Amino acid sequence: MEISLLKVLSDAISSFLHLSFSEKMKLEPVSKCYQKAEQMLKLLKPIVDTNVFSDIASNEVHRKLFEELGVAVDELRELILNWHPLSSKFYFVNQVDPIISTIQALGLSILQQLEVSQQVLPDNLGNEISSAIKKAIMEQQEGLVSSLEVLENIADNLGLRSNQEVLIEAVALDKLKEKAEQIENTSEVEYVDKMISIVNRMHEHIVMLKQAQSSIPVSVPADFCCPLSLELMTDPVIVASGQTYERAFIKNWIDVGLTVCPKTRQTLVHTNLIPNYTVKALIANWCETHDVKLPDPIKSKSLNQPSPFHVSMESGLTKDLPGITSGEPHQERTSTLHPSSIPGGSLNGTVHEPYVDLERISHTGSDDGSASSNEGSVDSFGESLTSPSRNALSSEQSHNDVRTTSDVNNTLLSTSSVHYRDASSGELNSGQDAVRLPTWHRESEFSSQLAVPRSQSQTIWQRSSEWLVPRVVSTIETRADLSAAETQVLKLVEQLKIDSLDAKREATSELRLLAKHNMDNRIVISNCGAISLLVDLLQSTDSMIQENSVTALLNLSINDNNKAVIANAGAIEPLIHVLKTGSAEAKENSAATLFSLSVTEENKIRIGRSGAVGPLVDLLGNGTPRGKKDAATALFNLSIFHENKDRIVQAGAVKHLVELMDPAAGMVDKAVAVLANLATIPEGKAAIGDQGGIPVLVEVIELGSVRGKENAAAALLHLCSDNHRYLNSVLQEGAVPPLVALSQSGTPRAKEKVWLLYLFIMEKGSLTSFGNLYTDKMVFTKVNFCISKEKDRVKNGVKGF
Repeated sequence: MEISLLKVLSDAISSFLHLSFSEKMKLEPVSKCYQKAEQMLKLLKPIVDTNVFSDIASNEVHRKLFEELGVAVDELRELILNWHPLSSKFYFVNQVDPIISTIQALGLSILQQLEVSQQVLPDNLGNEISSAIKKAIMEQQEGLVSSLEVLENIADNLGLRSNQEVLIEAVALDKLKEKAEQIENTSEVEYVDKMISIVNRMHEHIVMLKQAQSSIPVSVPADFCCPLSLELMTDPVIVASGQTYERAFIKNWIDVGLTVCPKTRQTLVHTNLIPNYTVKALIANWCETHDVKLPDPIKSKSLNQPSPFHVSMESGLTKDLPGITSGEPHQERTSTLHPSSIPGGSLNGTVHEPYVDLERISHTGSDDGSASSNEGSVDSFGESLTSPSRNALSSEQSHNDVRTTSDVNNTLLSTSSVHYRDASSGELNSGQDAVRLPTWHRESEFSSQLAVPRSQSQTIWQRSSEWLVPRVVSTIETRADLSAAETQVLKLVEQLKIDSLDAKREATSELRLLAKHNMDNRIVISNCGAISLLVDLLQSTDSMIQENSVTALLNLSINDNNKAVIANAGAIEPLIHVLKTGSAEAKENSAATLFSLSVTEENKIRIGRSGAVGPLVDLLGNGTPRGKKDAATALFNLSIFHENKDRIVQAGAVKHLVELMDPAAGMVDKAVAVLANLATIPEGKAAIGDQGGIPVLVEVIELGSVRGKENAAAALLHLCSDNHRYLNSVLQEGAVPPLVALSQSGTPRAKEKVWLLYLFIMEKGSLTSFGNLYTDKMVFTKVNFCISKEKDRVKNGVKGF
């Protein structure tokens, strides 16, 4: 038996060492990872082979070491065999390094047990790559910019030698994130998100270094540069997503098997490359004017070009670049997406390259990775705004008991078309008065309905395991169980009346959990008179009682009838009290409850007039990431009622919303939707203009999700409708090329908004800004169609596009 064990280990090591003949050994980081394990295994192989027929494995300690080593070697071999050149290098390294460490540790123990001389051990048993990645993650979490040395070390060891390879890594990581989301593995999602952030920073550094290395003596317009090569384009082509690239680079991207747009991550429905003669002519004219020679795209096409990090360190180019040195706090840019919006332009003699947000990724065919068929957009073109876009916010109702911690999927469902039919089955129903339900759990120790991205034809919700869920009733249980639930709830209601903090803590906690998982429980709790008592406890000075009470009310508010009961019990003012004085979690859930209640017009008015806007705006600016999302969802619903728009603007929300346009906050779509609502009033327009909202809105037009682009177009349309200064700003920010792309590839509503913007540009006399892409006749025909359509809608009593 012992001999067999050593023979198995010997065979496993031999199989692993045979990987050296694989083509994968020529690729990074596989070769480096293989070499680390190879050092130890080559040292162990002769020792194992020599002792195959000995009784060395009869020793219990030795046998355990040999068994564990064999398992680790087989596992590492499988990971290397399954790795693909388009797989994530970051993820691969973080998978294999712990196994290599295990092999090295076990090998060291075996050598020590057999009293082998320490002089024969490999010199380096460390895992520098994963250590560098962990260091970068820690620096990021501490608010520091990853040092150039750390990023260079990662790039070198992973073989990320070009901007294109960094973008390929981003796509690979996103696929892993999508898989983790589909199986509801929130810890894995957060883990991959951290790696995406490092790649994001790496990409940003590459762009900055490329700018610094540019030999062109004048600043190049951002739209003239290929997002892949970061060079001036000589043969620009349009892909299915509407984005323009250098032909040689995007062809190489597609040829290696990537079928997503590098910039927007939208799935390419076809791989046809359409020449962009308009941009080509503009580039040629610009080059002639500035005496600039076009680069040869073939010469710079190789993916194995020297790493920008190496070049920059050798030449000293990074000395004057901001945010490169280790330990420097992260400095915010004027614009988070587009360097061209930085006052004063770019570095002298550099190329303005749009910063591609690597975290806005999708493989589902829509730009935001969510159920796009259920999304909406801000569509008003008048004073009153009626918008399906509330889905983009309501789908992520901040819900401490009904959402995960990461809030990663941003699954979007319509407030007007979706509601729960049964809480225990997780099914959805269509109905006129349906209410948007929260989608994610925050309490990781419990599981219930979790949303995952799916196709239009699939059910959007799925039921996960509930073996940990303390259920009292479900729809398949008997009437006796319902009676038992009523008995239990009545006891808890009586417990709420007892003058004992411990009793109230216990009762509120139980009601919170009962209301969390089952619609029948919510009805029973309401019928037993618990709501008014929970409302009273919102004023409690005990933080746990207050937190449990507000969360229980949030869970109860999922039921339509309970919304009215909660509001009529006088909950709005106490909820505002919690919003001002509660713990971070209590504030989040108070905001989420106000959002839940605000789905009715009556409650929108009551909440707005009760002074909720100020505390919500304060949470938007100073809350936790979840709190900010909860505040945004509530403010969006409130902003649908015209009277509340001025309150929101006066409370200073615009400044925070513009700041939250930074993709790192994960709230771009939410912020854009609220801004689009606020842009319908003069005060909102002025605030957006004063707070620098125009550049970031233009960036969303270029780089945003499908609905983000639509809402950004709506906001710009409102801003430019009667203000030539804002229209000039929009044009100066380089909005024309992305607007042209949106007019070709956007949603029907987005296209209509673009054409109406075109109308204002025509009135200003800037028709030539759109180049030669359209003739005047086509423009007038389309604009007249949009105006005619608007008149018909107004005539039929429907406001806005």
